[in-house]
Amino acid sequence: MGFKKILVVGESGPNGLRPESLEAVTAAHELAHASGAELAGAVIGAEADGAAQTMAATGLSTVYLSNDARLTTDLPITKALAIVVETSGADVVILAGTTTGRDVAARLGARLNAAVASDVVGLDTDGTDVIAQRSVLGGKAQVAVTLKGDPARIISLRPGSWAKAPDDQGAGAVVPVAVELNDNDTRVRVEGFETSGETGGVKLQDADTIVAGGRGLKEAQNFEIIERLAEALGGAVAASRAVVDAGWRPHHEQIGQTGQSVTPRLYIAIGISGAVQHNVGMQGSEYIVAINRDPDAPIFKLASFGIVGDLFDVIPALTAELAS
Repeated sequence: MGFKKILVVGESGPNGLRPESLEAVTAAHELAHASGAELAGAVIGAEADGAAQTMAATGLSTVYLSNDARLTTDLPITKALAIVVETSGADVVILAGTTTGRDVAARLGARLNAAVASDVVGLDTDGTDVIAQRSVLGGKAQVAVTLKGDPARIISLRPGSWAKAPDDQGAGAVVPVAVELNDNDTRVRVEGFETSGETGGVKLQDADTIVAGGRGLKEAQNFEIIERLAEALGGAVAASRAVVDAGWRPHHEQIGQTGQSVTPRLYIAIGISGAVQHNVGMQGSEYIVAINRDPDAPIFKLASFGIVGDLFDVIPALTAELAS
């Protein structure tokens, strides 16, 4: 076999392990099952103990931890991860396709002279090499890329392409890995974090239910009915690109190729036609409900359930029924 050990990298955020990392764990488990390769985890970061414990409870027997207050930017994280790869003997590294994950994957590939595939939506093996499926042309096509490399192959995943792994599979071992950092490694520092526009409500990546609105709402103030339905369902509010481009909603609510990719249990698309750019960001949802007055809207081809009707009649009636 061309590879023997897979290392899945967990990313630590302000609230512990990032949800995208749980998707990466699912992808890594699938590849390990298909290949028979050994599977381990890694968490690199500052104050990352909690994230490492969560990773260790996802069915991983071992999680390597580099925990240092200076591990907050791509340069030191890449150096630490390269040391973990060497320590663990991993020859395949899987990262979530976050901003940090994509940057670190590229830097790690350069450092290790390794093959790199980004924006990956599927993983398989031919018994020797890793085969990565990548979405191209705005989701209209997929290409299969065979990764050949020694000592490693680096893969970053498209968020929303896998379900989140459960973190109640028992406690694996957390193994500390020491990393020596110099002034050159830490010449870029993070002074702090500032939330950009997000409210205290349910965040898209954490939501089991998402209610998304599009141009069919006609004007920005009509998003009130979307917000009321989302509140009644205990869900999050999202928007199409056209709505965000028009200035009706903030960019962090945008779903699609140039926005966020999500995989909630329930996704309700209201007044959204179903352009490919939008669909690639939500097509992994367990159930999709489309509400549109155009019976020929492309969104109905993707939907689990569809309602053909005027959203200004359907949504208030649905919200009232949920509140009764």
